[in-house]
Amino acid sequence: MFADRLAGDAARIQAHFDQVLAGLDALPVAQAMAYATAGGKRLRGFLVLEGARLHGVGPERAIWPACAIEALHAYSLVHDDLPCMDDDDLRRGRPTVHVKWNEGTAVLAGDALQALAFELAAHEDCGPAAVRADLALSLARASGARGMVLGQALDIAAEEAPAPLSLEQITRLQAGKTGALIEWAACAGARLAGAETAPLARYAGALGLAFQIADDILDEEGDAEKAGKRLRKDAEAGKATFVSLLGLEGARSRAKELAEAAEAALEAYGAQADPLREAARFVISRDS
Repeated sequence: MFADRLAGDAARIQAHFDQVLAGLDALPVAQAMAYATAGGKRLRGFLVLEGARLHGVGPERAIWPACAIEALHAYSLVHDDLPCMDDDDLRRGRPTVHVKWNEGTAVLAGDALQALAFELAAHEDCGPAAVRADLALSLARASGARGMVLGQALDIAAEEAPAPLSLEQITRLQAGKTGALIEWAACAGARLAGAETAPLARYAGALGLAFQIADDILDEEGDAEKAGKRLRKDAEAGKATFVSLLGLEGARSRAKELAEAAEAALEAYGAQADPLREAARFVISRDS
């Protein structure tokens, strides 16, 4: 079952984080790093591990970039939750890092997790130097002002815009904020093998957008206890979302179309890519 496979990979990622973080000094920043990287669906790490399996790359190599993308994602959440950003006090059903410790510790923990992500992506166990350099360079591009940070910056700018964003604008915003790291994760297995990334990039482009539309639907009608975070923030702030622009049924229909497009992008891999196809169905049916 897909849920079991996802949970199994999540456990592998957690065990590796436990091992990596055990070597740090027992300071609040290290405790906050461990706290921030615990829990969650680990979908991005799953995409790395599954893409590696698809290309015959073993978990002893793939676990490093799998943890790298989860560390990068955790850093983004820690900083996104800060009072100067989204000012959230709940994440994954627990107090956010700045609430549990303080803002300074949260900033440092996020900084350290970002640095750790590149350390893990460039680890010698990932493979030859050229592979490790490719992983680190592509992760830098996906996470910086060409990717995730660009999306975050567009999101901040939208708060001061005279009118809500258009569908084209919000699609571009989310392609950076959410989609860039999902694309890196999906393509990492192919990078480890020195293989073509284009089919998995097409898969991830559709998957990432479907994921964000599903998030917007959850924000509109989800259960805060199951989601583990405060919901309906965007609506309260008057921000445009896929739901506000397409309506609930329109958003559901678009998410389904994108999930089907993601599955179709995997045609060349045959049945071996079935777990990735299940992931596409999962992202539009989840409740958290």
